[in-house]
Amino acid sequence: MPELPDITVYLEALETRVVGRPLLKVRLRSPFLLRTVEPPMQAAEGLPVTGLRRLGKRIVFVMGDDLFLVLHLMIAGRLRWLAPGARIPGKLGLAAFDFPTGTLLLTEAGTRKRASLHVLRGAAALAAHDPGGAEVLGLSLAEFARILTSARHTLKRALTDPRLFSGIGNAYSDEILHRARLSPFLLTTGLDAAQTGRLYHAVQETLRDWIARLREETGADFPTHVTAFREGMAVHGRHGQPCPACGHAVQRIRYADRELNYCAHCQTGGRLLADRALSRLLREDFPRTLEELERLLPAQPPATE
Repeated sequence: MPELPDITVYLEALETRVVGRPLLKVRLRSPFLLRTVEPPMQAAEGLPVTGLRRLGKRIVFVMGDDLFLVLHLMIAGRLRWLAPGARIPGKLGLAAFDFPTGTLLLTEAGTRKRASLHVLRGAAALAAHDPGGAEVLGLSLAEFARILTSARHTLKRALTDPRLFSGIGNAYSDEILHRARLSPFLLTTGLDAAQTGRLYHAVQETLRDWIARLREETGADFPTHVTAFREGMAVHGRHGQPCPACGHAVQRIRYADRELNYCAHCQTGGRLLADRALSRLLREDFPRTLEELERLLPAQPPATE
């Protein structure tokens, strides 16, 4: 799912292309994309885009006549900027937003279509779609600590809870926790001051670093490589690969349709976190440490020159 750094770069690319220009027409390929009935989609056609906002992981088009278009890309939704009037591809295409200078195309991979579009009128209606999480890049350490400890959660859950912090999801939370050298299963109420400080600075540095990287990668073009698995990430999506900090293999926990990635050596003192399904299957044979895991692995042949 596109998160704060990805949405930031999307908004910056859209700023120069759509703000101040009229939305000529919206072509919907999938009727399930539009989740509102009133106001109708046609009410936005012909109105200028007066601004853009990020609402958590949502992209908000601020329109004339007090209208807002709220686009949630979910896991597999992606945007492309094409020539005016570009056709909507049959398999992946959900909608096209036509502007005088180009067409913004919304696609979604996979069979489960989760992306959504809401047409809203008025600030109150828009506020109802705001999960309420704080904008982490604008927080002081004291403010961050207060919000973090306002509920007793694991660090992974707290960072990805949109009611606590805005725009952080599965991918960047893995990267943040690795940079902070903290276990994703530590409880928010159990951190000492030093650990809280490390987490705060890891949030700031990770998100700012990735915004800068994505800006450099995109340049003046429109972002085309928006993915949760990026070259240069330390642990996310790197199961079995060496941790860039210590060289030990990155570990993984799968839950629902997601996965959590971490380095046991850097983050948990060498202790393996129990994968619920796997540990239930292996019971007492589930390895508890990196050393136990390495004893279970087949011996590697000696290197040859």
